[in-house]
Amino acid sequence: MSTFNTRCPSCKGINRVPVERVSEMASCGKCKSHLFDGAPIEGTSDNINALLSANTPVVIDFWAPWCNPCVGFAPVFSDVAQERLGQMRFVKIDTEANQALAAQYQIRSIPTIMIFKNGKKIDMLSGALAKGQFNSWLDAALNKSSN
Repeated sequence: MSTFNTRCPSCKGINRVPVERVSEMASCGKCKSHLFDGAPIEGTSDNINALLSANTPVVIDFWAPWCNPCVGFAPVFSDVAQERLGQMRFVKIDTEANQALAAQYQIRSIPTIMIFKNGKKIDMLSGALAKGQFNSWLDAALNKSSN
């Protein structure tokens, strides 16, 4: 059974998760918070393939700590992640710490937001959005994928 490590979005503790169980509501071994829903997940090369392979739609925010629009968009991303608990998963990938992932997904500007469903990219946008615009974009992208 293969596993990957993921950081708890609540207590920042490291948890080992079997790849086969990524679609389940896994809880942190330390604080018992949900690992994959309700708060953005830290995306890494260790966990991204497992997260994308789950049935749940995945929204990825490619960002960097020095990027002012990225930092400004972070609360919007977190709020929407909490509001859409159980509907989709939200992942943040720090392009400075994960340069290979940034190259793999051809990130040319940040923030770049991508949405995946069943492992396939269904839409992307570059730049930060207000909360209402972000929610509208997510709804439109999900509707586009179901047609």
